Amino acid sequence: MADRRTSNRRRFLALSAAAATGLAGCSGSSDQDTQTTRATTTGNSSDGGSGIETFQGSGPLAEDRPELSGTRMADLPDLSGTLQIYLGGGEGGLYRDLLNRLRKRYSDFNPKVRTAPTSQLANTIVEESSGGSTPADVFWAVDAGSLGYVSEQGVTAELPSRVTDPVPKTFHPNDQWVGVAGRARAIPYNTNKLSREDIPNKVANFTESDALAGSMGWAPTYGAFQAFVTAMRILRGEQETKQWLRGMLDQNVTEYPDEFLTSNAVADGEISAGFANHYYVLRVVASRPDAPIDLAFTKNDAASLINVSGAQIMQDSGKQELAANFISHLLTVEAQEFFATTAYAYPMIPGVPPVGGLPTIDELNPPELDLQKLSNLEPTLRLMREVGVL
Repeated sequence: MADRRTSNRRRFLALSAAAATGLAGCSGSSDQDTQTTRATTTGNSSDGGSGIETFQGSGPLAEDRPELSGTRMADLPDLSGTLQIYLGGGEGGLYRDLLNRLRKRYSDFNPKVRTAPTSQLANTIVEESSGGSTPADVFWAVDAGSLGYVSEQGVTAELPSRVTDPVPKTFHPNDQWVGVAGRARAIPYNTNKLSREDIPNKVANFTESDALAGSMGWAPTYGAFQAFVTAMRILRGEQETKQWLRGMLDQNVTEYPDEFLTSNAVADGEISAGFANHYYVLRVVASRPDAPIDLAFTKNDAASLINVSGAQIMQDSGKQELAANFISHLLTVEAQEFFATTAYAYPMIPGVPPVGGLPTIDELNPPELDLQKLSNLEPTLRLMREVGVL
């Protein structure tokens, strides 16, 4: 396993070098065209695979993609009709971008989108449902906790197996929702200051690491960090979580407003390492390919959590078939490639690998945790306030 991590790190660094070349102005080369065509013509698309390039991102991390496999949009019924989608979050407009690409592909498809923070929309759906019914046909949210909260209220429909089968069971635990893109908790570290061996493979040991003393960063007001602490509270209990938080405070951890800034601080050498979702480091590398930054992953604990954005269908929707077909489209090769190459997310289907030489999702070691339980955030916030983190 150590060899595989080393290999993964080498792959990540190798593609960082490729990113440097791409940002220097080499996009659109004949080599890239050849690689894109190879990916495009892979699989069983009846349209000859003409959809991949429409959904693939640009930039160096979208180059040199391997062969892709899985269900193509051409394998599915066309999207047709109006669908009311409540979109919680949306990765800075990327998800709206995907919807626009679907609208262009299917002239009869008319997605009506309502956007707001994920937790706010989850509460809105529940309130609307308790008052009779919600206008929403589909709830597409950027965290499993909100999806779990809505499903626990009994207002969602069970997804058909044809929708969920391509996705590992972990990411559709009760078939009331299904993950469409993943994000892994990770440890970004500065390669000029630390080696991979300096990063403990258990987050519990971070409070005792001399190499990390006075050199770690976190973003405790950030939702992803709070989900991580929630996972720790569920896995290890409140007392151990409090002890860990206090231990990190004793390590003089530095606070940042969000995890992109935390990752940039690592790249700048302000701190040696931090806590962040994996894709923030890829965003740093995409814009600063020479930055001395790499990723480490812990094993089977809260710091190795994989959270997902996902989708579910409202029980009272009169558009069950269209809604299921829409979610199936989010799990096609084309859409999964969109998530991988524009949001740098972990694809949910095995035939589409992540970008940047990252370990594949089955090479990671997330804890066994019902992601729906991440919706229980209030005890976490109380706990973080009690120890002075918030």
